[in-house]
Amino acid sequence: MSPPRGFPAAEFRDRTARAQALMAEAGLDALLLTTEPELRYYTGFLTRFWESPTRPWFLVLPATGDPIAVIPSIGAHLMGQTWLQDIRTWQAPDYDDDGIGLLAQTLSDCVPATGRIGVADQMESHLRMPLSALRRLEGLLGARQITGDATITRRLRLVKSDAEIAKITEAVRIGDRAFDRVAEIARPKVALSQVFRDFQRLCLEEGGDWVPYLAGAAAPGGYGDVISPADDTPLATGDVLMLDTGLIRDGYFCDFDRNFSLGPPSDAVAEAHAALIEATQAGFAAARPGARICDLFHAMNTVVNPNAAREGGGADAGRLGHGLGMQLTEWPSIIAADETVLEEGMVLTLEPGVALAGGKIMVHEENIVIKSGGASYLSRPQDREIRVI
Repeated sequence: MSPPRGFPAAEFRDRTARAQALMAEAGLDALLLTTEPELRYYTGFLTRFWESPTRPWFLVLPATGDPIAVIPSIGAHLMGQTWLQDIRTWQAPDYDDDGIGLLAQTLSDCVPATGRIGVADQMESHLRMPLSALRRLEGLLGARQITGDATITRRLRLVKSDAEIAKITEAVRIGDRAFDRVAEIARPKVALSQVFRDFQRLCLEEGGDWVPYLAGAAAPGGYGDVISPADDTPLATGDVLMLDTGLIRDGYFCDFDRNFSLGPPSDAVAEAHAALIEATQAGFAAARPGARICDLFHAMNTVVNPNAAREGGGADAGRLGHGLGMQLTEWPSIIAADETVLEEGMVLTLEPGVALAGGKIMVHEENIVIKSGGASYLSRPQDREIRVI
């Protein structure tokens, strides 16, 4: 049974309270939130209207009390269906003052004259407003200072609630069911582009809301990369087909892939696939509370890249997995330099890759959650044997 849509208000009140406790520790009088996942994390405001770059959206999280939405009037009705009560709007787009005056007044209402306003400023963050708007906002705030947010939202989003994990789990189950149906759509002489279109259809038929991300490849003996869009090249017997999907269910992603051999795999492909599964299992075994992200990296890299591992080298892809949740990829990255300590409730991908002859590669990806006794698979773990079509 699928989890209910959305969250109860208590979920957002808890997130707000935890953020405000961390704000007090950091000496921040407000948080200014400007991006889709930040706003949605504290409000539940879910819309695809963010695809339009025209209108800015703001949320102010004061030191005490509920968040305040400062948004274009077109969003007032939908925001009014969330738990927020204080919703301030302007008619956007406004070429003279696109919400900055209203935002400055809102911040001035809840931040002392010499107070500090935190905004996300670390890797993987961005400030979704023009530089000129930021400069004007700073001028209107007087002695109030815009500063970093002490990684507050990142730290909160790193550990998922049970309700969030349930939504990610549902997205993963949909992906599993779609992958089980790939033989319906992939066969020799079918164009890779058609496989992509049909696989997105399968994801929707199985319950996905939309499929913002789909990558893959098909070629004999492996493939050249894992980020290319599909072309019209027809599949052929002997190809290795890889599909990597990030579908969304109720605002939360899955992100994992599966490899398929069209006809019996070559020995090299079969061995590479088995090594990928071995590496994934090694990362899974290392993933437990108290371990570090870099421990997962080394566990997997030692299997798929033993020479580089012995010499202290890394992987050509740069990382062997990442966080997962409201975004396709979230903090942290599974790299040798990341010493983030694993906690119960973190959701991660494990994504080792292996090199084959002729400059080809293969990758494999699973989704896991950290529990008190260790890791648990969210995706149905793939066998050592590659799937054969």
